[in-house]
Amino acid sequence: HFVIDLTPAFEQFETATRVFSDELAYANSRSRLRMMTLYQIAQCHGGIVVGTGNRVEDFGVGFFTKYGDGGVDISPIGDCLKTEVWDMGREFGLPQEIIDAAPTDGLWDDGRTDEGQLGMSYPDLERMMALDFLKRCKAVDSDMPGSAKLSADDRKKLKQYQDTRARNMHKMLPIPVCKF
Repeated sequence: HFVIDLTPAFEQFETATRVFSDELAYANSRSRLRMMTLYQIAQCHGGIVVGTGNRVEDFGVGFFTKYGDGGVDISPIGDCLKTEVWDMGREFGLPQEIIDAAPTDGLWDDGRTDEGQLGMSYPDLERMMALDFLKRCKAVDSDMPGSAKLSADDRKKLKQYQDTRARNMHKMLPIPVCKF
């Protein structure tokens, strides 16, 4: 492996765009710069860019940068829950400190974690994904016989999950095309 320091390139970009300064936009630009670099390397070697997103991030809450870390050629763990990815790491014998490391997108200088940005843990997000699906199927909180009732805490988390998903849905849907 080798290290490519993208800091000087990003700092030059940041200076050139300072009139359009926005903290989140700059964080997403870091992701896009990383992806551009990965595509440069992949093409030079006749390769492809392999994604690291999981089902929760990529298809649950849309926790990725459009045309950044979401821009990949193949997503081998895209159908796995985050907890399943951790289980695979154990099964493959990865060092425990890697498995236990707090997930982070690495886009912020202040050390923000995924769970801090998302407002709940991955196991909670997975539960809310499942509850959201059941709610859409009217299997929870419905007047139908046999439907389950949600606790106040679950209602709050489910609302947070649904709000995050709705805000990011544009990343998870195909690009709209005007038909003439």
